[in-house]
Amino acid sequence: MAIELNREARAQAVSSIERYFTEELDQRIGNIAASALLSFFLEEVGPLIYNQAVSQVQERLQERIQELDIEFNEEEFQYWQRRQAPGKPKR
Repeated sequence: MAIELNREARAQAVSSIERYFTEELDQRIGNIAASALLSFFLEEVGPLIYNQAVSQVQERLQERIQELDIEFNEEEFQYWQRRQAPGKPKR
């Protein structure tokens, strides 16, 4: 699954890459180069990040599903036990 950004997010990411190069590396990178670098990272590293996020969500959902059993479990066949008066012999 290819990771794609909408136009606004892509423009912000490219701008951020340009700023990073200027402020952190004291180098200038053009808009086209920043866009190509973003595309590379989205294709090369993006799936790794995406897969890790999906895995974390799956783990959390599994935890919640296990909690549902505890949270919503009802004892079965309790009618007669509830109707049985205290001290009254069982039949």
